[in-house]
Amino acid sequence: MRPSTRMLSAAELLAAPEADYMSEPQLQTFKQRLHAEESALRVAAQSTSQYLQENEVAPDPTDRASIEEEHTLELRVRDRERKMLKKIAQALQRIEDGSYGWCVESGEPIGIARLLARPTASLTLEAQERHEQRKRQFGG
Repeated sequence: MRPSTRMLSAAELLAAPEADYMSEPQLQTFKQRLHAEESALRVAAQSTSQYLQENEVAPDPTDRASIEEEHTLELRVRDRERKMLKKIAQALQRIEDGSYGWCVESGEPIGIARLLARPTASLTLEAQERHEQRKRQFGG
């Protein structure tokens, strides 16, 4: 990234003309946002790992059960973090290959508002809804 490229605000992204869709400044802004989210997740994952590695000795069965439940919840959070890191890596790859911001299913623009809400989105809202409907119908 060039040092002169500054991160655009959400308002600037939303106010940009359609012709600017996925312009270099927009791509760099989303890249910076994705890297910031990735860093935050890595810090959170590290603290989760440290928490799980703490040796808590609880002779009381109720305390042990509580600790095990906390560990289970932490592992679920860790799994979500891992999946999100994978999605961020995929989104960064799409920025590099020029496909970021475009629906992988239809080729249509995903839209700035959707990308602001979910920077890892690879489908338009309509395609995502179809995907989720198929998933519910076929259980997969």
